[in-house]
Amino acid sequence: MSDKYLQAIEASKVITDDAAVASAVAEIIEKHLAENKNTDVYKFLFNTIDLTTLKATDSPASVADFTERVNAFDEEHPELPNVAAICVYPNFAQVVRAVLEVSRVDIACVSGGFPSSQTFPEVKVAETALAVDGGADEIDIVLNVGNFLDGDYEGVCDEIQEQKHACREARLKVILETGALKTAANIKAASVLALYSGADFLKTSTGKEFPGASLEAAYVMCQCIKEYYETTGNMVGFKASGGVATTAEAVAYYTLVKEILGEKWLTNEYFRIGASRLANNLLSDILGQETKFF
Repeated sequence: MSDKYLQAIEASKVITDDAAVASAVAEIIEKHLAENKNTDVYKFLFNTIDLTTLKATDSPASVADFTERVNAFDEEHPELPNVAAICVYPNFAQVVRAVLEVSRVDIACVSGGFPSSQTFPEVKVAETALAVDGGADEIDIVLNVGNFLDGDYEGVCDEIQEQKHACREARLKVILETGALKTAANIKAASVLALYSGADFLKTSTGKEFPGASLEAAYVMCQCIKEYYETTGNMVGFKASGGVATTAEAVAYYTLVKEILGEKWLTNEYFRIGASRLANNLLSDILGQETKFF
């Protein structure tokens, strides 16, 4: 293993003691959660959603219908911000691009052998390039967790850098799959590698094989993003994904981002939540009645 990868990880001062991380999260939530339980925050959070459909039953027709609901939301609720993006499999980028009428909503595609990242590097690069050609504004890839756990940090970084190159103008979100990494030490190391490989966003989870987002993982990732910004001047976004379904859960992630990264990150350019169920739950709390729009 090249020393430069270990040196970058060891240079980070982000805490990796799991008990200390849990304690820090609990303190932030206890002190600040209540102040963020209000309609203005709920509206902001709705505008951070990557509205997601990643099912085996997805089809051109179902994805077109899914996209039409986003169009309809703009017409039926002009007083509210729309979602941030529609997230689909890469073969549906062209469908969303053809149907989407709302200019402020981006098209995000999972890529690179999602959700396992288990395929040839050449296939990952080709899939990413094809998604961008099809109209994707953002690409969500999974860090090669197997290589990471084997200690092949060079292989991990090379794959991210190659897919970043294939993104061209599209933004790259790197999913760490924190439920598989488990420890704060692993999450820090993966965050550092992804950041220095060109990630535009760090994302917690796929929501598929392993446990999804956790506040403890988010804490470590946000601290790494903050440290990276202070070192390089580059702002990198944070995305919570995998099981974030309720308004209360979304507000907890908002609270961490606000307290660790600050007001500059409170925009959907730098803060996202990947979800399918959250949109209706937030809407219900915004409108004051149960709503199943999506």
